[in-house]
Amino acid sequence: MDRLSYTHGVSLTPLLSETIGSHLDKVARAMPDRPALVVPHQNIRWSYDDLRRETDAFAAGLLALGLVPGDRIGIWSPNNAEWVVTQFATAKLGLILVNINPAYRLHELDYALNKVGCRALILAEAFKSSRYVEMLESLAPELAVCPPGRLRAAKLPDLEIVIRLGEGQSPGMLNFAGIAALAEDGHRARLEEIKAGLQFDDPINIQFTSGTTGRPKGATLTHHNILNNGYFVGEAIGLSHQDRMCIPVPFYHCFGMVMGNLGAITHGACMVIPGEGFEAERVLKTVAEERCTSLYGVPTMFIALLNHPDFAKTDLSSLRTGIMAGSPCPIDVMKQVIGRMHMQEVTIAYGMTETSPVSFQSGVDDDVERRVSTVGRIHPHVEVKIVDAAGHIVPRGTPGELLTRGYSVMRGYWGDEDLTRAAIDGGRWMHTGDLAVLDAEGYCNIVGRIKDMVIRGGENIYPREVEEFLYGHPKIRDVQVFGVPDSQYGEQLCAWIILKDGEAMSEEEVLAFCASEIAHYKIPRVIRFVSSFPMTVTGKIQKFMMRKAMIEELHLEEQKTA
Repeated sequence: MDRLSYTHGVSLTPLLSETIGSHLDKVARAMPDRPALVVPHQNIRWSYDDLRRETDAFAAGLLALGLVPGDRIGIWSPNNAEWVVTQFATAKLGLILVNINPAYRLHELDYALNKVGCRALILAEAFKSSRYVEMLESLAPELAVCPPGRLRAAKLPDLEIVIRLGEGQSPGMLNFAGIAALAEDGHRARLEEIKAGLQFDDPINIQFTSGTTGRPKGATLTHHNILNNGYFVGEAIGLSHQDRMCIPVPFYHCFGMVMGNLGAITHGACMVIPGEGFEAERVLKTVAEERCTSLYGVPTMFIALLNHPDFAKTDLSSLRTGIMAGSPCPIDVMKQVIGRMHMQEVTIAYGMTETSPVSFQSGVDDDVERRVSTVGRIHPHVEVKIVDAAGHIVPRGTPGELLTRGYSVMRGYWGDEDLTRAAIDGGRWMHTGDLAVLDAEGYCNIVGRIKDMVIRGGENIYPREVEEFLYGHPKIRDVQVFGVPDSQYGEQLCAWIILKDGEAMSEEEVLAFCASEIAHYKIPRVIRFVSSFPMTVTGKIQKFMMRKAMIEELHLEEQKTA
């Protein structure tokens, strides 16, 4: 019998058996003067002892407001120092931090706060076109007349405490900068008692999945889940207290707060926040000025950096490593990151919010070909199997659905037992919905989403394969391939193409490039040249939005299946 597609991360390195807060305090005691957090746009440069004191003070202030372990507290803000303080202060107090997507609008905010019963909310005044304070005031007009900390809103019955960032004053809201001063000696003493009694299996974080269909689901994660995942992500790239990590990815997502912030504190490294959101020019400047050794980002971020006018004149020689994740990376982009950005030890990571997030990661000592063509090998203490539609493990080299099990699997979806049972089976296997292939040496290749696989006239087509081929054209900067309904074949391929600056291209050129190079059924029949792709704040491409746009443009109808 062929060797089966099952692997597990054998490791002599034990899992961390502590809470997030206790680990931060331990690092602060061991290296109090080492730099912990640098936020140039806020003029903040904190040591680990500074970070410990700031988080303790804010946690005690939250306790003075009446919040108790287990309460849910939301944060609706772009990246800043307050986000980091909130992350660690809530962990120390045993509050469950609810990450709210900065791109959410009123309907989504309403749903998220009520779904998990947020008792408190921390929010920025505004970010880009989003006016957070104004939006909350329209959802809870009772703020205009209630005392701060005593909100009673008809549409948000659980929400009592609203804390805003910035120096402005808003009716019914407290200011973040004033929270620490609310604490008295009794609150500080009680905080120490609470910290000592917390367990690492306690839920500590709720992250809403992007949700391409239906409403977002609240993945509930523990100290044990995310502290260990951040630790082993950092181990894979050789992090140490000498490293300075540039983190432009959003904190509301696992990439920022787990792989970034928790990866840093578990190794005594320095977190460097280049800005509230991703701006290529600011990231390049921050890496150069702060002499960052590590850079995290999704492929679209690295593409933007490589194509920025300032790239050639920016000194990136301090970079050593980093992580590219969030969506499949074009092979040529990975090679440019290694060659042109000095990131010889950059790795690819794969995972999902529900698994804390990382399950697979390439190694810094993997050869370049492995690092550009796979997502690496299984993480320590994690199991994976690849199964067919009947749930049977497939032979190595055969595509199937990727299932994950281990310390990293979430507790479940908050308040959704049925959805939890649908995602996590009786054996505690998390069904990812991703199609993957495991090779003889344990390297994994993600070939697409089950829902993204295109079936044209009975032929299974993996869009990633076609994307990699088209990306090889010298005029093409980025490309996304997906299926659209077709009355004859069920589905046909559509390609959205972004050209490199100054280039022009016709549909005929694309077809000629494909002719005799790939099978006829893999050649896109619909081609559009676009300037951007619809995507989430974290840089995940939303193919369902592209498909919807093409169905509307071409007046297509979904094909019924038996």
